[in-house]
Amino acid sequence: MAERALITGITGQDGSYLTELLLAKGYEVHGLIRRSSSFNTRRIDHLLLDVHDADRQLVLHYGDLADSTNLVNLIRDLEPTEIYNLAAQSHVAVSFEVPDYTGDITGMGAVRLLEAIRLADPQTRFYQASSSEMFGSSPPPQDETTPLHPRSPYACAKVYAHHVTVNYREAYGLFAVSGILFNHESPRRGETFVTRKITRAVARIQAGLQTELWLGNLDAQRDWGYAPDYVEGMWRMLQQDEPDDYVLATGEMHTVREFCEVAFARAGLAWDRHVRFDTRYERPAEVDALRGDATKAATALGWRPTVTFAQLVELMVDADIAALDDQLAGRDVRIDR
Repeated sequence: MAERALITGITGQDGSYLTELLLAKGYEVHGLIRRSSSFNTRRIDHLLLDVHDADRQLVLHYGDLADSTNLVNLIRDLEPTEIYNLAAQSHVAVSFEVPDYTGDITGMGAVRLLEAIRLADPQTRFYQASSSEMFGSSPPPQDETTPLHPRSPYACAKVYAHHVTVNYREAYGLFAVSGILFNHESPRRGETFVTRKITRAVARIQAGLQTELWLGNLDAQRDWGYAPDYVEGMWRMLQQDEPDDYVLATGEMHTVREFCEVAFARAGLAWDRHVRFDTRYERPAEVDALRGDATKAATALGWRPTVTFAQLVELMVDADIAALDDQLAGRDVRIDR
């Protein structure tokens, strides 16, 4: 029988790339999606087959990380070999505005899944999407032993989910791991995140549709990698003999300003002619510098990033320029890049 995986957050950036990876490996993939009056499966539409297709290997189920009963029943019915918890209220700035909701879904959602596994199918292997934001103000480089000092409601919720994953592993013997992933981007990144906000603006400025891009802290430093590399690391974590936690990162740190420089240069533009500063985009508590040390993942998992910072920025700019060209020409905009 094929391996069977359940992915929460399947319609997000990481969920879509992970689905592609698992389907290519012969998995039967199930995804948890929230009910909406409009379709929200755009990132995985190219993977979906008609419900009547006998070859269908991707199945979507309605549910929510706030609904414990649904999670227990779903896991009991599916008996998945692997569960990847990628669902969250994942926007750091927004978490200051909706801290209660962020804590419930991003933090307590992991507890509900772990408890559902314990009750329904304790042999299931569980992956928790932890975040480099948990390190907060701890100085770089950060690895699995670095003290956690979260600086946002999102990061606090991720710390709780991270520690409860360790607790269920130690208390109940579950195969539960956390991947502490540093920033990872792609053309499928949400349009409100700073990297995609920049690359979309570059495409629109080049096309003459806008002239300015307003941003917050240009000096914030991040370790940016390519999302498809990182979902490969997620999968490798669940193939190990023993569960453990791993940092995934490139080991390089770049500022938001550098991201702008490379992105605008790709389109033949001077970034400083278009980028403006707006205090409204500053956070109540800032994380100044994140740079990961993925030595453990390289040694134990054989994992290494394959895309450089400049390559990442340029492929995102190219994708947004191509998408805008499609839109202006009246063609369907591709999302499966």
